[in-house]
Amino acid sequence: MKHRSTLLALGAALSAVTLLAACGGGSSSASGSEGGTTKVTFGYIGDFNGSSLLAVADQEGLWKKHHLDVSTKVFTNGPLQIQALGTGDLDFGYIGPGAMWLPASGKAKVVALNTLGNADRVIAQAGITSLADLKGKKIGVPAGTSGDMILTLGLESVGLTKKDVSIVPMDPATIVTAFASKKIDAAGIWYPLLNSIKARVPDLVELGKDSDFSSVMPFPTAYVAGNDVVKDHEQTVSEVLDVLKEAMQYRSDHPKETIKATAGFLKLKEADVAADAANSQVLTVADLDAKTADGTIDKWLGQMNDYFVKAGTLTGTPQDPADYYTGDLFKAAK
Repeated sequence: MKHRSTLLALGAALSAVTLLAACGGGSSSASGSEGGTTKVTFGYIGDFNGSSLLAVADQEGLWKKHHLDVSTKVFTNGPLQIQALGTGDLDFGYIGPGAMWLPASGKAKVVALNTLGNADRVIAQAGITSLADLKGKKIGVPAGTSGDMILTLGLESVGLTKKDVSIVPMDPATIVTAFASKKIDAAGIWYPLLNSIKARVPDLVELGKDSDFSSVMPFPTAYVAGNDVVKDHEQTVSEVLDVLKEAMQYRSDHPKETIKATAGFLKLKEADVAADAANSQVLTVADLDAKTADGTIDKWLGQMNDYFVKAGTLTGTPQDPADYYTGDLFKAAK
């Protein structure tokens, strides 16, 4: 399989990469007797939630152990990765809760949940002291992301909608500069990008966070795969899940070592990664297996479906969580 297109949304061409080498010929699948490797591409976001398992997999040699040759590519958000899955530029990726509407729309499959996040914030310039004060204000937000979600929930909690404010769609990096230069009054954004904003605007105000709305729904982060990947390469999906579950177990058993590995992977200071990690709840393998088996994860995803429909992010009827979460494959992985 070959990459078929470039990621125009990123503004830079990706080189053609061989994906998911088929059985036979010059290579074999991960379970093949010839000892070959399967090539996969994996997207991630450069924070603890989005990269800690990949960092552990690299450090512990888990890809090689499971006969996988993985090429990773960093992205700024989940929707861009879903787009890349659809065009064949990625096989697997990572998304935050705000992008979960895309698998629910049939754009990808959720192959594993990862963490419960609390990294998203509604922030405002000094002098704005409440969510109600946002009425009429100019607010930057990356559309279709968890920043969009936390803003929508925050406005709703005080009886406002996006029609009551001036929404300016922006990519995450642009929000950093726009907020710092006071071109916007507020933003829906997340850590660790918020650290960059705080360094330039130390008197900013945090008006809302994920945990404020935990009674409404969870905020799961997840790993996703392209629809064709799951359909045509189920064994490769299973072997990737073997790696992710082994990395999850390591992360649960060795939190400090995981932070160190992630800092090395991202080329960041350990203290910064530790602070970022504090904004998430790590889910253990045992917990995820149990919650998959008893239907809790399907319930969580159903709650998110309801939110996305109500918010207008997802039009039409969303897919049933059982149709886009490959729970059986996750439970079967070792």
